[in-house]
Amino acid sequence: MLFALSDPSRLAIARSLVEGPIEVAACQPAGAEIPKSTLSHHLKTLREAGVVRNVPHGRQRYVSLRREDLDERFPGLLAAVLGSVPQEVDAPGNGLTPSPPLA
Repeated sequence: MLFALSDPSRLAIARSLVEGPIEVAACQPAGAEIPKSTLSHHLKTLREAGVVRNVPHGRQRYVSLRREDLDERFPGLLAAVLGSVPQEVDAPGNGLTPSPPLA
């Protein structure tokens, strides 16, 4: 699970799912234009790690975060990982870097 969330794009996708399921086509991380094949690879990695699940709805597919399952197996870990870095800092392609720690 930690490997799946170690990539900034996959972490951004997981963060976007905190509020609820979204359509697969809308899973692009904010500020990043990644090819469909790369997005598909990221979603597959998250799915195989047990972080997300696909939810078919008619002709569309939605992706949802498996929060309950993960909290049951690893209490507090998902919240810690998703809340560890501000969203603006880890968003791919935004040009921001984290501030150094204060002494």
